[in-house]
Amino acid sequence: MSVKRRSSASPEAPISRIYEVRNAETLRDLCGPHHRHLQLLETRLKEFGLRAESQGGGVLLVGMAEGVSIAEAVLAELERRLRTGMDITDMDVDGALEAAQTPAQSFGTFRGLKKPVTPQTRGQSRYIDLLAHPDNAMIFGVGPAGTGKTFLAVAAGVSELLTGARQRLIVTRPAVEAGEKLGFLPGTLEEKVDPYMLPIWDSLRELMGQEQMERRMARGEIEVAPLAFMRGRTLKNAFVIVDEAQNTTIPQMKMVLTRLGRDSRMVITGDPGQVDLPGHQPSGMKHALQILADIEGVNVHTLTAADVVRHGLVSRIIDAYAAAGEG
Repeated sequence: MSVKRRSSASPEAPISRIYEVRNAETLRDLCGPHHRHLQLLETRLKEFGLRAESQGGGVLLVGMAEGVSIAEAVLAELERRLRTGMDITDMDVDGALEAAQTPAQSFGTFRGLKKPVTPQTRGQSRYIDLLAHPDNAMIFGVGPAGTGKTFLAVAAGVSELLTGARQRLIVTRPAVEAGEKLGFLPGTLEEKVDPYMLPIWDSLRELMGQEQMERRMARGEIEVAPLAFMRGRTLKNAFVIVDEAQNTTIPQMKMVLTRLGRDSRMVITGDPGQVDLPGHQPSGMKHALQILADIEGVNVHTLTAADVVRHGLVSRIIDAYAAAGEG
């Protein structure tokens, strides 16, 4: 990829550049169906007067210099994703825009994964920095659904397991259901809670593959279990993830935090706005965030609706509930 620059003499006047794309199929996918991706670029960057038009062999970008530069960075990122075999969606365009407007910075990387993991928002970039640094022994990842807080924590844990930095990956969550009753389901507690672990299984399969996941589970290197199974244990040389932590009680949170053993790290993820504890019990996560805020070695990272990478409607729904006083 190369960029031809045709800039005007005055920095205040609109400039034009052609972002070259030599492959016709790549250009078509980059522009999107009916040039939807280019239309999104124009809408998101309208403050810069941006115009984006498909031309033979590239995309013509016209507008203020800053807007054109941002659009170039977005197109470069989308083209990179296309080369990896990804399909481009509106969310990818918005994620690339968010990244392009973030000041240049390095972010941590996860090694050894089946597929590369890169931040799609500014908040995710800072979260990955925390997760990738081995000296951060305890991290709270707080935020609404769709911000990647659990998936990125699993990616960090899988990376440390595959590279030998930790001997085990342990993922646990409280057996609290969102308006449903586990007691009416057949089987043991472990069997009852297993369906609630499906997002974790999906993430593991995506990041390391089914075969390797099953092999490491058989060797006891990967454990996904209800929070009750953590009591009385000391978790040594492990990467521990406490998922859906907003549904822990205060005693449960104290119990699991004090399981941290030598050479271990722990990531606690949850959405304080979605507490499903019965009887209006106080959330152990909310309590921990209050009393541990100034404790050295405890890192708290908050993701927001701006970091949601699901359907664009999700972040607007989150904002609407927040405005109504619900979470």
